[in-house]
Amino acid sequence: MNTLQWTLSIDAGGTFTDAIARRADGEVREAKVASTPDDPSRGLQNAATALAALGVPLDRTALVCHGTTVATNATLTGALGRAALVTTAGFRDVLGYRQQNRPEVYSLTPERPAELVPRELRFEVTERLDSAGEVLTPVDESELAALIERIRAAEPEAIAVSFLFSYLNDAHERRVGEALRAAFPDRPVTLSSEVAREFREYPRTATTAINAALRPLVEDYLNRASAALAAAGVSSPLLVMQSNGGSVPAARAGQDAHRLVLSGPAGGVAGLAALAESLAEPNLISLDMGGTSTDVCLLRDATIPFTTVQEIQDHTLLAPTVDIHTIGAGGGSIAWLDQTGSLKVGPLSAKAVPGPACYGRGGVEPTISDAHVVLGTLGAGELAGGLVIDRELAVQAVRRIAEPLGMTPEEGAEAILAIGLAHMIRAVRKVSVERGLDSREFSLVPFGGAGPLHAGMLLHHMALKNVIIPLRPGLFSADGLLVAGLKIDRSQTVLRDADADAEAELSAWFAATAAESAAQLARDGIAADAVRTEASVDCRYRGQGFELNIPIPDWSAATLAELPSRFHAAHAERYGHANSAEPVEIVTVRLTSTGEVSRDRQRAVPIAAQPLDEAAVLGVRDVLLPGFGSVSTPILDRARLTPGTEFTGPAIVQQMDATSVILPGQHCAVTSTLDIVVTEPGKQESR
Repeated sequence: MNTLQWTLSIDAGGTFTDAIARRADGEVREAKVASTPDDPSRGLQNAATALAALGVPLDRTALVCHGTTVATNATLTGALGRAALVTTAGFRDVLGYRQQNRPEVYSLTPERPAELVPRELRFEVTERLDSAGEVLTPVDESELAALIERIRAAEPEAIAVSFLFSYLNDAHERRVGEALRAAFPDRPVTLSSEVAREFREYPRTATTAINAALRPLVEDYLNRASAALAAAGVSSPLLVMQSNGGSVPAARAGQDAHRLVLSGPAGGVAGLAALAESLAEPNLISLDMGGTSTDVCLLRDATIPFTTVQEIQDHTLLAPTVDIHTIGAGGGSIAWLDQTGSLKVGPLSAKAVPGPACYGRGGVEPTISDAHVVLGTLGAGELAGGLVIDRELAVQAVRRIAEPLGMTPEEGAEAILAIGLAHMIRAVRKVSVERGLDSREFSLVPFGGAGPLHAGMLLHHMALKNVIIPLRPGLFSADGLLVAGLKIDRSQTVLRDADADAEAELSAWFAATAAESAAQLARDGIAADAVRTEASVDCRYRGQGFELNIPIPDWSAATLAELPSRFHAAHAERYGHANSAEPVEIVTVRLTSTGEVSRDRQRAVPIAAQPLDEAAVLGVRDVLLPGFGSVSTPILDRARLTPGTEFTGPAIVQQMDATSVILPGQHCAVTSTLDIVVTEPGKQESR
């Protein structure tokens, strides 16, 4: 890529749109503006304009990397485009039969999951392949004209095509896709063989349908986003973060819209991996807490965890995705009383509009943010994006649930935080203790606008090594967008035994796919020496229904010959047993190609300790710290905490993008990279 002076990263969240500009010499500018949920492209333009006001020459940017929730929100709310589905004759109802799982096994009145494509928009074509990809029945050309007219009458916004066994032989899909694209040049047509060359009929068909239904929305948004940036004076390429933790040029992002479902959270995980490298801390747990939800991800040995299958709104999606656990607990999560009068928090959210009551935008329901304002952990005054905190409005909101419980607003606020904190602790345990890992070996990294507010409380109530509050916690996901570079994932189901005959076939696939991906990255502007590849193979014992993904360092004959032994070892580690005499089946081969975008990454170095500079103390106020009562607490300016600074809580650390709460007795040390490491000396290990 052309090396110009600035790169921009812009992450559009539910409440705020975060932006960071970096210059080649390390200079940084940062901005945080209110999101515009009705049209996120306006928020994107506002963020770029805010950076320009800080002195960033937008006409001298090398590229813009963007994290978006457009695909996420559309999928979660069901606000997808109107898509038609073309299937093999006899398989029209695959989306209805699904995988024949029963989520509510014992319910006498189970609620049927919504179908991605209504039955009247599902069409059949006479054609058939066998399980080896050989033609049994060719495409009936005489049906195509009638099919096109029926689809034309249905007026879909997009069309999906998913034929039986097309992951092995896509000739029939390509023929029908060619006819559909000629007949409907103004509508996106998605072939399953283009987006998911993997077996299992329902997941592949669902993935194709989701991609088709998302494309009109995502492509329209990306066009508007590009136009908005151009209007702000940005003419550089636009990259979009994918669910796999890597970016893709906007021109291709719309075609693979299903790969953007976790675009926003993936940026935070990419930043987490960079932090692990910077601080030489290989074991980290992220707590990305925004206004609506909290995303938790565990890095072990500095390795980002991935999954190849997502479950979203009862639908299965085949796409490599950062393995993130999400809960409905954010700063805007609403506290409410159920029919028994018990206090609940979330998953409903006040969202960006009207937002928490304390924002003064018309919200009246009590939220986690309101609870912090009532207790004083979040002070009154102005936040980023022009929001102003009003404590009286927060008190009125919290009183709505406190009075029925016989509590004061302050007691109600503590109760709200206690329940919200329990949700967070459960989420962290889900990715650590419940997977057999010792959480005391991991550092917790809270970020997002609301994450650091709970840093001290999480450390106090959990068995953790420490807590690391990054330099820009509220902008952490935006800052991470550019770290991972461009990424291309390819996969192919093969379903064959791991024997000598398979080695040549697999080696040829890996070599050809690596060359194809490298050529695409070269067209995207990535130099050949900046491309790295990662290969893996999904394996199982013959007859098993689930696979284990086995990473391999290369695809040489010697490495592929070791696949069975590698699988036996992985099976023993995961399940506690293995059977070396059992044949191993190769299910799916996978290759990830990453084109790195250069960026200097600062690494922490040992530094002498020094006391807190009094100039960093903005003032002192009484704060109700849960479990400690009213405490006179210093308010610190994060910008004035220099490398090596050490201090002991209580303290509230303020900065433009977030507020961090440190409890009494907790020790803070500022690293050479200006991250804050929080420990709790003398804490019992059993806690």
